[in-house]
Amino acid sequence: MHSVDMIEHKSRRRDLPPFRTGDTVRVHVKIREGEKERTQVFEGVVLRRRKGGASASFTVRKISYGVGVERIFPIESPSVEKVEIKSRGHVRRSRIYYLRELRGKKARLRSKLRDLSGLISEEEAEAQAGGTAAAAEEAAAAKGEELEVAPPEAESTEEKGETKE
Repeated sequence: MHSVDMIEHKSRRRDLPPFRTGDTVRVHVKIREGEKERTQVFEGVVLRRRKGGASASFTVRKISYGVGVERIFPIESPSVEKVEIKSRGHVRRSRIYYLRELRGKKARLRSKLRDLSGLISEEEAEAQAGGTAAAAEEAAAAKGEELEVAPPEAESTEEKGETKE
């Protein structure tokens, strides 16, 4: 390994989530206007991801007022504050430039369920799993319906020493 590669590897950014081509992401970018600095959100589909250590970048495309807008973000740039993954898209190519010609519903990508364990903490996962049953009960109560609950398993009479006649 070359000395330059070792230095780049040590300074590599590790706070970004593992996103891929086809994912819909929200990129928070620092914008400087005069002396003021603010954060602008750019939301769109990742068209490509270019590897290359310190020069790695990714391209995001969105439709703004009927016009396609693409923006290239360097991964190591300090102007990129954070990247949020909104949804995962299932694509079979590393560069999805064919989306440029597609319009409307044809430009949608199939969603794919991937392992999201690296994106959320264990506490959030437990809260979501435990909160689903409670949320279902609350929704049923709000509608005025009773939620069917499975009865506890009946003990067999043979265990009690009784026989059924």
